[in-house]
Amino acid sequence: MEGYRRPLAALLVLAVLAPVFGWAAGQVGYAEPLENAAEATGATDDAEAVGTAPLPDYGVPGLGSATGTFVSAVVGTALTLLVAVGLGRLLTTDDPS
Repeated sequence: MEGYRRPLAALLVLAVLAPVFGWAAGQVGYAEPLENAAEATGATDDAEAVGTAPLPDYGVPGLGSATGTFVSAVVGTALTLLVAVGLGRLLTTDDPS
């Protein structure tokens, strides 16, 4: 566990900074390039939602913008880390031969 402290600390710092990145994107008017292309071509007029996301728009419904973004970042990071560690353990071999 000792070798994982720095990477885990880096992930925590990025999760804490996620609301700042979200705020900054709003300040400069950033939008996803694919959404911009869809709007420019008129594709959004014919779009149909095929499902719902557990954390839509990188937030948590019912929470404020910054809090929802932070919770979304922590949950997303934790799920990704758990899947990656699980796959890593499945792929490692204990047999040194």
